[in-house]
Amino acid sequence: MLKELLIKNFAIIDDLNIRFEAGLTILSGETGAGKSIIINAVNLLLGSRASAKMIRDGYDVAELSAWFDVPETSTAAKLMTENGYDPKEGLLVRRVITGNDRHRIYINDRMATIQMLASITADLASISGQHAHQGLLREETHLAILDRFGGLLPMVSRVACLYGKVAPLSQALQTLKEKKNNQRREMDLLCFQAAEIDDAHILTDEDKSLEKERLRLKHAESLQRSVFSAIDALQGADGAILEQLGEMRKNLEKAAALDEGLNTGVQRLSDHLFGLEDVAEMLRTYLGSLDTEAGRLESVDARLDQINRLKRKYGGSLDALFQKRAAIQAELAAIGSLDDDIQHTEAQLQDNYNQLADLSRHLSEKRERVATDFAACVEKELESLKMAGTRFQLSLSAQTCNKQVSPWLCVDGSLLSDTGLDQAAFMIAPNVGESLKPLASIASGGELSRVVLALKAMLAATDAVGTVIFDEVDAGIGGAVADGVGKKLAALSKKHQLICITHLPQIARFGDHHYQIEKQVKGGRTTTTIRPMDQEERIKELARMLGGETITQTALEHARSLMAS
Repeated sequence: MLKELLIKNFAIIDDLNIRFEAGLTILSGETGAGKSIIINAVNLLLGSRASAKMIRDGYDVAELSAWFDVPETSTAAKLMTENGYDPKEGLLVRRVITGNDRHRIYINDRMATIQMLASITADLASISGQHAHQGLLREETHLAILDRFGGLLPMVSRVACLYGKVAPLSQALQTLKEKKNNQRREMDLLCFQAAEIDDAHILTDEDKSLEKERLRLKHAESLQRSVFSAIDALQGADGAILEQLGEMRKNLEKAAALDEGLNTGVQRLSDHLFGLEDVAEMLRTYLGSLDTEAGRLESVDARLDQINRLKRKYGGSLDALFQKRAAIQAELAAIGSLDDDIQHTEAQLQDNYNQLADLSRHLSEKRERVATDFAACVEKELESLKMAGTRFQLSLSAQTCNKQVSPWLCVDGSLLSDTGLDQAAFMIAPNVGESLKPLASIASGGELSRVVLALKAMLAATDAVGTVIFDEVDAGIGGAVADGVGKKLAALSKKHQLICITHLPQIARFGDHHYQIEKQVKGGRTTTTIRPMDQEERIKELARMLGGETITQTALEHARSLMAS
């Protein structure tokens, strides 16, 4: 239940605070006073998209807050618990709308997303206005209304679950069969690719090794000159480095015989001398390795070209090429087990399809029976809303399968969907002697408002929404019809908290609480205010609604009689 609503710097509202109670709350006021602005604010607090254009002129930020009492067994309480909120504390929703469109949402003083807000508030409050009326004209909503009325939603959920298995299995089976049809061509291609890779006998990191060898072979002459020069300097030339170091070691060894303190230096020199001799030997060996066979560079280039061509073809690197080879092997193995896969998938599909077909037939039979009761209830509710003699029918039909549709998605020649086999359409004849026609093509605004209200009344027992806000419930009606609508709202308010915006005194008189919305000019600025009314103020407001701006004694007496009746 909505307990409190706060609106600040929103459109022409400066600062507004409304406390709500159970029962039927009426909001009334002159046209343009700001009633629709309040509806827009509630819509935003239920998860609608915000815009900086909604901020009151002269301000950078608008702020909206709503306080809800959350029933312990409600879906909202469950969702709050799952998201770390304590539903016992109630639900405080706050939206901050900023001029830079970086809006913020808070749930119980914690930042939240618009998706979380919409999911938590979905079963707490709903707005029945022009959008609900237009939604009723869409035939795709009619089947869901019938299922709710007949208590068929659990069965529909089971149908949807089975359909969610059958549809992908059907697609998987088709894919497997197409693979089998293309099996020979696919196997030929895979075998060719496997042979092409295998015949190359490529080793791990072979491309890197060949690139290094290629670089060495291209610069072989330069390398030979550098290495030969180093060997010559170390050993070959007169006065070579090793020769000089050898002579130096002999002299120091003699000196060390005279002073042991030189032994360490002699040892280190010997170590370096041996190390340089090793270097010279290594350089000779390296020099010998440069004397390769003629044509080796051409062989390396050819091998690199072969490897690079395969790399480009199969992924861009040797790792990708080896992975492709493993994948080819797996695909060849999978093709070998394709018949087993088809048989297994077909068995799964057949089992789920049989369950789905039986359940869908059963659901259709139940819908046929429920549709008759549903139509009778609608006619009864419409009679209480001054539409006596109206004929109403819920037409059920099935869509015929065409040749392009998988046989697994058809039952008895009719197309399956996640709601079963049926399509529904509300048919109405509001005037005696007329034939039934689709609701969208015949219902006037007033008739549509009453059909919406009739459905709300019928579904009240199963509707989990705690608060229902009616906007434009009085569209296109008046007089005795409005009186009937008011009585229906009063009855509905025994099961839900109702908030109703109305221009009609015949409806307003049924309110348990009545607020007046006014537009005033203060300090050169237009602003909307709201205030609760006592009994005498309500009589005056009803008189205004009856007679206009000038309230006459006759209007006051009429208003008193309305309140007293």
